Amino acid sequence: MDGKTPLAWAAENGHEEVVKLLLERKDVSPDKANELDETPLWRAAENGHEGVLRILLERNDVNPDAIDELGQTPLSRAAEKGHEGAVRILLDRGDLRGDVNPDASDIYGQTPLSWAAQSGHEGVMMILLERNDVDPNTASKRDQTPLMYAAGNGYERVVRTLLERNDVDPNAISGVGQTPLNWAAQGGHEGVMKILLERKDVNPDTGDDEGKTPLSWAAWNGHEGAVRILLEREGVNPEAPNRFGQTPLQLAALNGHERVVRILRDETSIPTRLTNLADHQSHRLSTIRITEL
Repeated sequence: MDGKTPLAWAAENGHEEVVKLLLERKDVSPDKANELDETPLWRAAENGHEGVLRILLERNDVNPDAIDELGQTPLSRAAEKGHEGAVRILLDRGDLRGDVNPDASDIYGQTPLSWAAQSGHEGVMMILLERNDVDPNTASKRDQTPLMYAAGNGYERVVRTLLERNDVDPNAISGVGQTPLNWAAQGGHEGVMKILLERKDVNPDTGDDEGKTPLSWAAWNGHEGAVRILLEREGVNPEAPNRFGQTPLQLAALNGHERVVRILRDETSIPTRLTNLADHQSHRLSTIRITEL
C-alpha cells in the first residue's frame, strides 16, 4: 500500500524491536521511500516515535533531512504534528553533523516554525525560537508569516510568544495584502485581536488588496464580538469602503448578518432609509431596508 516497506510500517507504528530485526538484514534498505517520497525515518518523525528515530539515526545510510513529495523534511513534519521530543532529536542530530536544516522551506515556502505556528504547537515553537538559525519572520510563498498563520487560526498563546520577540513584524503584509489583524478578524478570533490591538504599532484599519479592513472582514463574516472590539479602537473608520465601494455595514447586510448590521447602523452616518449594495463582482445593485431590521 503506497509502496511502504515492512520497515516503513514498523517505523510508522513505533515497533522498535521489529525495526532492529529488519535492519539486521542486508536486503532491507533503511532509507527506501514510498510513493509519496516518505522514508521510514519520515514516517517515524510524523508519528513522534522517538525510539525508532534514534535507531534509524544511528546509521550512516539514512538521510535525516529527506523530503517528501511536498518538500517537507522529517523535522518539518514532526513540528507540524507537535512532537517536541522528535523535534529535539532531529535538531540535536543537525547540530552534531550539520545534516538537518532547522529552517528548511517546503514547496509552499513553509518552514518547521511556520507549520508549528499554524498548528498551534507552542512547545515546538519555543524549541525552534531558541535557535539563531531559525527566522521567525520567514514567509511562505503566499507571504504569510508564522504570526499570520497563528493569528488566522486563533492561537493566542502562540501569538503572544511570537510578539514577545523584537524581530517579529506585527504589521507584516501577506500576498493578498492582509495583516495578522486582518487574518484574526476574518476568523473572528477575539482573543488574538485583543492581543494585537494592545500594541501601539498595530494599525487597526489597514485595508488588504480589495480594500477590506479588519472591520470589513469581521462584518462580512458576521463576527459580532470582533466588530465591537474594533469599533472601540481609536483609528477605525466604520464607514471605510473597499475597492468596490462597499462599507462594513453594506457587507454585513449583503450576507444577512442582522445583529452586526444593527451594531454598525448605530455607529455610522449612513441614511437609515435605504442602502444600496454592490456585490463583489459589481453585479446589479440591490436595495435593503436598514430601518426595518
